[in-house]
Amino acid sequence: MNWQDNLKRWNQEKNLDEDLKQQLEVLDEAELEDAFYKELEFGTGGMRGKLGPGTNRMNVYTVRKAAQGLASYVNNQKTGQGSIVIAYDSRYLSEEFAKETARVAGANGVKAYVFSSLRPTPELSFAVRHLQATAGVVITASHNPPEYNGFKVYNEDGGQLPLKQAEEMITLVKQVDSELHVDTKEVADLEREGLFQWIDEEIDRAYLKAVQNIRLSDDIDKEMSIVFTPLHGTAHPLVTDSLHEAGFTNVRIVEEQAKPDPEFSTVASPNPEEPQAFTLAIEEGKKTGADLLIATDPDADRVGLAVPDATGEYQVLTGNQTGALLLDYILSNDTSLPENKTLIKTIVTSEMGTAIASKYGAATLDTLTGFKFIGEKIREFERTGEKTFAFGYEESYGYLVQSFVRDKDAVQAALLAAELAAYWKKKGYSLLEALEALFEEHGYFREGMDSIKLEGRAGTEKIGRIMERFRNMHPETFGGLSVKAIEDYQTSVRRYMDGNKETIELPESNVVKFLLESDSWFCLRPSGTEPKLKCYYGVKSSTDEKSIQLLEALSKEVMNELTLVK
Repeated sequence: MNWQDNLKRWNQEKNLDEDLKQQLEVLDEAELEDAFYKELEFGTGGMRGKLGPGTNRMNVYTVRKAAQGLASYVNNQKTGQGSIVIAYDSRYLSEEFAKETARVAGANGVKAYVFSSLRPTPELSFAVRHLQATAGVVITASHNPPEYNGFKVYNEDGGQLPLKQAEEMITLVKQVDSELHVDTKEVADLEREGLFQWIDEEIDRAYLKAVQNIRLSDDIDKEMSIVFTPLHGTAHPLVTDSLHEAGFTNVRIVEEQAKPDPEFSTVASPNPEEPQAFTLAIEEGKKTGADLLIATDPDADRVGLAVPDATGEYQVLTGNQTGALLLDYILSNDTSLPENKTLIKTIVTSEMGTAIASKYGAATLDTLTGFKFIGEKIREFERTGEKTFAFGYEESYGYLVQSFVRDKDAVQAALLAAELAAYWKKKGYSLLEALEALFEEHGYFREGMDSIKLEGRAGTEKIGRIMERFRNMHPETFGGLSVKAIEDYQTSVRRYMDGNKETIELPESNVVKFLLESDSWFCLRPSGTEPKLKCYYGVKSSTDEKSIQLLEALSKEVMNELTLVK
């Protein structure tokens, strides 16, 4: 069916939502084609897209279609009544989409536990496990721009759907005949039937109790000054409550960013990966002389840190740097971890973690990009007992300290980061000085990332051509560094420059990684949540200056190579 046929279907729908109908009337032909040329893809983690009318947009109808696929999935999983937990963030239409998901679930005999107000993604993961539900949904687009929203699905373990379950779910979504004609029931009727239940403080209390159990030491400076910003998202109550319960009383909130705001009006992007997101926190930190700045993204699964340097200027730590500091703190202070303790990280996360883990006798296991794969490995560890989860992280500011949540958890990470900074402060060191000591011990690791925005059909096709070009290369060097091997995760083959080959023991994925000399590397992958191609880099040398030079040279050559693809 072409885009004109899809548009005609919508225009002929007698009961089409009035707001969507009015939005359709002002779209030009190019905008209409982009809105209807395909169905919004339901991928392995759910779906995410721009809000608006059309089959390729997030709206009440595409959400209902996804919810119908989820309800069918839940009913396939259980012989008795299945249930789902639903949470939502501060984005436009998040609450409405949450209720629509519950209405569809109830029409299929699936009970919905729905949070009565905004809650973070990690609490949704916790709630699925706590309530022993069959699945979970969080309505969020994480740190995407304001015009986006999403539908992220979790399984009974509280983790994002692993590939086999995701494939089943995708099939069930595709089997829905028409997004315009999905059965629903009214919330009031579902409440009377016991198929809809509001949840709130009881889950909060249980989650916060579990968060307090991650603490490792009381021999710290709890009077340390902290500035926290939730960046207009969901983290404010839980992060501040967890800090206060742990004894951190000198916590100031960036008031301009404390309230939920779907426009994220004080930042260009509500993403703690971006240094500009710390602008107001830095202003507050300078007023109070804060030791630590903490920022979380809208659905509170990512956290960023900034700390003052010797001149009093605040430096935003990278995700890899924060991960290295947290990992070193856990492995040096958690005496309960057994000999089979294991770090889990992704293939685009710094190799510094591997070096730190090795020092403490911990193994390292790499997964594909995406925290769902880390959660899946945690479940496998618990089932087999062969390894014990010690810490999980990815370069994009996602960390998991303890596994009562099966996704990255900014609430846990914020609390442990505060303890980490207070631990080093009592010893007379800043976090930057603690990080420098790690570099001196393990080598100066530097990482970077470039992303190219390529929207629409033309963008998708160009990303495909770029990936094919790099997949079929045979270079001797990149950025002045010798190429040792090329890993093609789509074919699961690691190809060495001498002609030898090995099988990659990870799921197939459209990713290409170049392994270079001196623990250096770069990796290309299309984003799973945005219309972007992402290029990741990692280098290591004996000095920070040399690492910076290597990183710049590597990035420059890779980006130059990209320009050759038309």
